[in-house]
Amino acid sequence: MKIVLLAVGLLALAFAGIAIKILVKKDGKFSGTCASNNPMLNKEGEPCGFCGATPDEKCKNPEAA
Repeated sequence: MKIVLLAVGLLALAFAGIAIKILVKKDGKFSGTCASNNPMLNKEGEPCGFCGATPDEKCKNPEAA
């Protein structure tokens, strides 16, 4: 029973942290990154869905820098 309560408490803490981050961020948006630009995740070499950079380019979004 203690483990279940601990797990629920940790999940509640995580959700509270995310909620606080959303409240503090401008317009409630997370900052974008080029995670899809990672060659380990993007095997086909598709451009980033966020900024359009190809896997061999840097992120083109000025806010992500």
